[in-house]
Amino acid sequence: MIRDTATLLGRSLRHIARSPDTIITTAIMPVAFMLLFVYVFGGAIRTGSDSYVNYQLPGILLITIASGIAYTAYRLFLDLQSGIFERFQSMPIARSAVLWAHVLTSLIANLISLVVVVLVALVMGFRSGANFWAWLGAAGILVLFTLALTWIAVIPGLTAKSVDGASAFSYPLIFLPFISSAFVPTDSMPGPVRAFAEHQPATAIVNTIRDLFAQESVGNGVWIALGWCLGVLLVAYVLATVTYRRKIA
Repeated sequence: MIRDTATLLGRSLRHIARSPDTIITTAIMPVAFMLLFVYVFGGAIRTGSDSYVNYQLPGILLITIASGIAYTAYRLFLDLQSGIFERFQSMPIARSAVLWAHVLTSLIANLISLVVVVLVALVMGFRSGANFWAWLGAAGILVLFTLALTWIAVIPGLTAKSVDGASAFSYPLIFLPFISSAFVPTDSMPGPVRAFAEHQPATAIVNTIRDLFAQESVGNGVWIALGWCLGVLLVAYVLATVTYRRKIA
């Protein structure tokens, strides 16, 4: 299974290498949001932080991932429509290797996009006093979040009726960080909106990453963030594998 996954992963990565515009496109929108919020809205937003780019970067990273996983559904949909799945089934390879190759491709592509966004943030003035372990913790949470959303992306990739339908599911996920603590403190929001913002996954994840970057105590928030990531990952993985088995049955 590992050898089959590695072979199919190489195939998917070669496709990305031939079309680097997918990674560039994934990074463009989050970078545009970052420029907009820092240089246009940043002066009017009170966050209690000395640097607004430091405050909003964790939310931008989540948006980057949510944008990137749309391509996972897109690539999976194209493979399904091209008939390559039927060809793979006739070959002596592990069936699960097909899905894992797409998931790992998504992880690698999204990590590259995240690095690009962080580099742009550094140019814009982002600074962190975090040590190696804090950066490692933040990276681990982002990897879990990427895997969780990628397995969600597998489902529309397998079930969509059109290319647009395969990627459109990501729009609500991109919008989710905007109703969280990613760009403004939740205590400035109206009651019902604040209640939703404080109890949805993006807020817990954003707050944890922000505390790690600032080298501050993460408290119980890190367990809430991990709980969300692992919970969504487990549910999405089960649903995606069930959908895949039904699709190729």
